[in-house]
Amino acid sequence: MYLLFRSVCTIFAVMMQKVKPKKFLGQHFLTDLATARRIADTVDACPDLPVLEVGPGMGVMTQFLMPKPRELKVVEIDFDSVRYLREHFPQLEENIIEDDFLTMRLDRTFQGRPFVLTGNYPYNISSQIFFKMLEYRHLIPCCTGMIQKEVAERLAARPGNKTYGILSVLVQAWYDVEYLFTVEPGVFNPPPKVRSAVVCLRRNEVEQLDCDERLFRRVVKTTFNQRRKTLRNNIRPLLSELGIDGTELLQDDFFNQRPEQLSVEDFIKLTKRIEASQ
Repeated sequence: MYLLFRSVCTIFAVMMQKVKPKKFLGQHFLTDLATARRIADTVDACPDLPVLEVGPGMGVMTQFLMPKPRELKVVEIDFDSVRYLREHFPQLEENIIEDDFLTMRLDRTFQGRPFVLTGNYPYNISSQIFFKMLEYRHLIPCCTGMIQKEVAERLAARPGNKTYGILSVLVQAWYDVEYLFTVEPGVFNPPPKVRSAVVCLRRNEVEQLDCDERLFRRVVKTTFNQRRKTLRNNIRPLLSELGIDGTELLQDDFFNQRPEQLSVEDFIKLTKRIEASQ
């Protein structure tokens, strides 16, 4: 068993020499097989659905996703990684998508069918990935993967927490977020300067917010732009843009709060009050 383990480690060490991580792509290749397997197994939270892996690199996670009895596609923007995947995972050839995930039409990925989104996400675009997920939330009932620990904490943060912010509210409006486990820098090549974490997001039962969803997003983003100020102070510019005289509205004690004190439901109620004032 020990010799087999050493053999696997040696093979993987050779693999790591094939593709050099690119800083401009935010690449940090996972090298620990046990961690890769744990992350791959998070997709079992939504069984039976096809899986789209973002940023497979040299397939350290992909190799544990492939044996699962479901359709698998991978999307990779790095030419060197795509070439490596085609050489070492020929059975995946037709399901390797060489593209930028952030510009893809996800409704075409599995012919309009729902799927699970997963990956060791590039750290320089991790927040953008979740905003992309929100655009296609009707197709993504489950999203798992590894990101920076601070982003994972923001996703899972509750009201009153200093990490609670725009990403927390907009994602939690549609998904239940579970922080699964922390991953140390030493299992990556190159090691990132921050710790990482694995999360699991599952769609909640909300199909439609009880307010104008576009205005809801504007309210959330506007209030958190100056999170140290009270709602009364940081909502004034938005009211002015909307042509609303907020004199009477802002007299309410509700506006004495700061944005991090408001739950998703509170933001919905705030949006409705602004709507009613138009």
